[in-house]
Amino acid sequence: MKSAKLLSVLLVIACFAGICNAQPFAEDIAAFKKADALKFPPKHAILFVGSSSFTKWTDVQDYFPGYTIINRGFGGSTLPDVIRYAGQVIYPYQPKEIVIYCGENDVASSDTVTAQIVFERFKQLFGMIRTNLPKTKVVFISLKPSPSRWKMQDRVTAANKLISAYINNQKNAMFIDVYHKMLGADGLPLPGIFIEDSLHMNAQGYAIWKKEIEPVLMK
Repeated sequence: MKSAKLLSVLLVIACFAGICNAQPFAEDIAAFKKADALKFPPKHAILFVGSSSFTKWTDVQDYFPGYTIINRGFGGSTLPDVIRYAGQVIYPYQPKEIVIYCGENDVASSDTVTAQIVFERFKQLFGMIRTNLPKTKVVFISLKPSPSRWKMQDRVTAANKLISAYINNQKNAMFIDVYHKMLGADGLPLPGIFIEDSLHMNAQGYAIWKKEIEPVLMK
């Protein structure tokens, strides 16, 4: 009995010391907060938020000169993660436009995550944005055809179709189809646009995204 009580006390002490498991992506969110404390981004900019395709786009501002870009991608995140941290990585910036890339990790996380589940998660995020930032334009970039996740493409394309159909019926919202732009004539991902992990893009891949994204950015 005494041992159990001692263990409980030690666990409490460990939690206060920060040893307990923190919330997922706590370090990423802390880094964003630190950057904001040093220099808070201007309001009414364009916010890029989502998973590692944005995290690794470290020179995204250089792709869109003349626009003020805030990059709040955190690698490995799913839609529930963006939903969890919306109050920290979306709302405070009061952006005039939000560009979202997320959902691919949802599909990859489990075979039980269907296209419908990804769609419902996106709708929840979209609804939250509409409630808190009703005048903000929302842009969703289609899930991409990653070679390392090729076996999941049925769910990826199904999720893209569901989200696209939904967005097309919303005001001040757009769906960008990069999926088909990243395929060759053989229907397979273009060679040379991914890095060695066959998941993340190189500069050639991001050039495709730039071409599709830039026309929908707000001045």
